[in-house]
Amino acid sequence: MRTVGTYLAIFGIASVILSFFNMELRILMWIDMWGASVGWGIRIGLIVLGAILFFAGKAPEEEVPE
Repeated sequence: MRTVGTYLAIFGIASVILSFFNMELRILMWIDMWGASVGWGIRIGLIVLGAILFFAGKAPEEEVPE
């Protein structure tokens, strides 16, 4: 779950940064279809959901050499 959360948060942050330059990630072009405020809500939701999944997921167990 940490990997999925990381990707969601990265996509959300990249979308926020690119929106200031009037650009958008190709996979997220549908975000502003319902208006600017809904688009910002979706971007913030991606970041928050990504952070929740990242922190809720278990860290991979490290192998201890014998």
